Amino acid sequence: QLQLVESGGGLVQAGGSLRLSCAASGRTFSRYAMGWFRQAPGKSREFAAHISWSGDITDYADSVKGRFTISRDNAKNMVYLQMNSLKPEDTAVYYCAAGNSAYAREYVYWGQGTQVTVSS
Repeated sequence: QLQLVESGGGLVQAGGSLRLSCAASGRTFSRYAMGWFRQAPGKSREFAAHISWSGDITDYADSVKGRFTISRDNAKNMVYLQMNSLKPEDTAVYYCAAGNSAYAREYVYWGQGTQVTVSS
């Protein structure tokens, strides 16, 4: 199985930037797509960004498009979410997730989440 651990969350002012990291361990012989989701207080979890195994395909929610960038380094078993021009509405717990194939858009492995708080 695959274990995912997020890090890099914290408090940032509106307009600022933050980079989240997700470290994967426990599986080295399968190719898997990854994504970032977020969940604000009182709201359901929502999709933020997706990246295929090789990085040739990326996808973003309209709410973050142009501001967030997802990337990965498979040699390090890491995926990143660079967040720029942050807004208070970006405040949420951010979760890293992995699918079971190179282009999967359904995720079966999840991290514990990291809190991102954007102040106005």
